Amino acid sequence: MDTSVSIDQELAERRVDPFLMSVLKSRFEAIVREMTLVVMRASRSAVIKNARDFSCAILTYDHELVSVEDALPIHVMSMDMATRPLTELFDDITKGDIFLNNCPYTGGTHHADLIMAMPVFHDGEPLFWVVALSHHADTGAPVPSTYLPFAKNVYEEGLHFPCVRVGQDYKEKKDILRIGTMRNRVPEMWLGDVRAQIGACKTGERRIGELFDRYGRDTIVDFVKDWFDYGARCAKAAIAKLPAGSYTYETRHDPVPGVAEEGIPVRVTITVNPEEGNILVDVSDNIDNVPGGLNLSENTCTGSCRIGMFNNLDESIPHNEGAKSQIKVMMREGSVIGKPKYPVGTSVATTNVNDRLMIAGNAVFSKMGAPYGQAESGSHLPAGVGVISGSDPFKHGKSYVNQVFVGYGGGGARDGFDGWLTYCGPANAGLIQLDSIEVDESMYPIVIESRGVIEGSQGFGEYEGAPSTGGVFYPLDHDMTIVYAADGTTFPPRGVLGGGDGGKSASIKVVASGEKVTLPAFAEEKIEVGAKIEFAACGGGGYGDPLRRDPKRVASTVNRGWLSRADAERVYKVVLTDGAEPGLLAVDEARTAALRSA
Repeated sequence: MDTSVSIDQELAERRVDPFLMSVLKSRFEAIVREMTLVVMRASRSAVIKNARDFSCAILTYDHELVSVEDALPIHVMSMDMATRPLTELFDDITKGDIFLNNCPYTGGTHHADLIMAMPVFHDGEPLFWVVALSHHADTGAPVPSTYLPFAKNVYEEGLHFPCVRVGQDYKEKKDILRIGTMRNRVPEMWLGDVRAQIGACKTGERRIGELFDRYGRDTIVDFVKDWFDYGARCAKAAIAKLPAGSYTYETRHDPVPGVAEEGIPVRVTITVNPEEGNILVDVSDNIDNVPGGLNLSENTCTGSCRIGMFNNLDESIPHNEGAKSQIKVMMREGSVIGKPKYPVGTSVATTNVNDRLMIAGNAVFSKMGAPYGQAESGSHLPAGVGVISGSDPFKHGKSYVNQVFVGYGGGGARDGFDGWLTYCGPANAGLIQLDSIEVDESMYPIVIESRGVIEGSQGFGEYEGAPSTGGVFYPLDHDMTIVYAADGTTFPPRGVLGGGDGGKSASIKVVASGEKVTLPAFAEEKIEVGAKIEFAACGGGGYGDPLRRDPKRVASTVNRGWLSRADAERVYKVVLTDGAEPGLLAVDEARTAALRSA
């Protein structure tokens, strides 16, 4: 089918000059970027300002996604679900209002993601929403963590704000915010992080106002329509290049005692329609809600279904409402992969099982054969990204709670590319930053003894998955509690199209005597004075037959220290010899050719 549109016809249908469209696109992106900087610089908790677990966006007042910039995919692909209830629940929204929503039953992702939204008016007409979402270090849950796999329902989670107005006429409603500070282990940090989000929204509103002053209402509105049309055209053109048909892929989250004894299967079926330029993602064939926090929210399920598709389409496609409209999602209520049935727990809805959903969305394209698809990646919440808490002996016993990002899972390989080492699961797609060891040690009473790559832990293949990251850290002069949910301990990431599996997660307690004790994959563990926590995050799966890997790439991986010389010969049939530079190995081409031909 010819999906092209003549240049003359396309120009005739445009409302805004193409050059001005490019300018306004960049202006909106710059506004989101400035909002992002406000959150990063003004926030107090390390999970936001260091690891960058936050996102900003601009939507139309009708809840259509206009612009994102350096945002975590899981935060923004269904952000409209978090703002839609505002116009349903409030009929008196005015300029200067500020709203807070972190409830999965009113469109939020999970209770730790506080979503701040502010309307943007022009001449009395509401035209946009500016939104700042931040993952907070604490929400007052019974356990000092925001990830609660064993929390059966909302009553066992932290505080929910189901679309609450927390500001009017640009001023905070102190009584509402007082509820949040009272129900929090680190109230000053929580309030500081909330105010950073409010500041970002005020910044976004002011900057959009400046655009109206310069270009006028009609030009801005016409730009948005053209921008959405362009996104839809790009998505349709990319989908038109895919093989038509229905494809199914299933992966499985690890067993969680008392919640899912056999693990949680995650099944995805996509139907690609190149003629229409759309994809249907069907996740309705999954098990019912489980009695724990691993259930997805409607927001994360919808967003993650889209993310898996976009990960397999051209990266130049704008992630706006027009492009999103070409990805249809089918789910059912009461399913762990779908819309949760109140009041089941959803506190882990952005990671773990949700990661497995995106992993399946990435991998299902491999059913089309090479060069499509991606191998499975590492999942979330090994102890290297656990939530730590305790009483700081160097600050007069002041309580602290924070999620550290010492080490996390690696990415799966895809055709032409090895996996991304600092992937941190598909929900974040490499945008969560590894913590600075020095900053962590200066902010919290801990020592990070080691962090590095675990040799030979990658999924082997023509293209390798990223290897595992491992490390050791421990508390100084106090008992530290760590809460983690290390998926991939039982079912590690799988390779596709002949690729090998990635390395497993592992959680180990090193007691004062030096003895190593294997810990459960999902636990709240006390690390006493003198003890240490050791972890391994998952490596990514490999893509394609290992014997098709370029021998020079094998040598490079060995020289990097990620692969042993023995595995190079055993797995890849590549023989190495001393290279021209001291300490570096090179391919022995004659012996390699002989070994591979044999």
